Amino acid sequence: MFAVIKTGGKQYKVSEGDTLIIEKLPVAAGDTVTFDQVLMIGEGAGVTVGAPTVAGAAVTAEVKGDVRGPKLITRKKRQRQTYRRTIGHRQDLMEVTITGISAEGGEKKKATRKKAAPKAEAAEAATEA
Repeated sequence: MFAVIKTGGKQYKVSEGDTLIIEKLPVAAGDTVTFDQVLMIGEGAGVTVGAPTVAGAAVTAEVKGDVRGPKLITRKKRQRQTYRRTIGHRQDLMEVTITGISAEGGEKKKATRKKAAPKAEAAEAATEA
C-alpha cells in the first residue's frame, strides 16, 4: 500500500518502511508523528484520490532524529560599487520512518456551518420599526 502525503509544503509518495527527510517539525526524536493530509491512497489498481484530501486517512511515522541540509551559499554584488556580500544557509530537517498507513486513520471534526438569519424577516422588522 502507498500514500501521497503533504508536509512542509511538499508532497511525498510513501510506503511502509520508507525513510524520509522532511522539514523539521516540533517533535522530539523517538516520538510518533501522524500525517493527516493524505492526498492519495491506494494499493495496486485500487487508488483513492482525495478532493483535496482523503477523508479519514492517516499515515504514522516514527521520528529518527534531526539532520541539517546541505550548505547553500548566496553571493550579492553590485557593479562598480565595491559592494559584495556572502550569505550561507543550512535548513533544519528531520528523518522519519513510515510505520503505518491506514484508510480510516484519525478522527476528524466535522465542519459545522452557522445558520444565517432569514433576510426576509429582518427586512420586514426594519420597515415596521
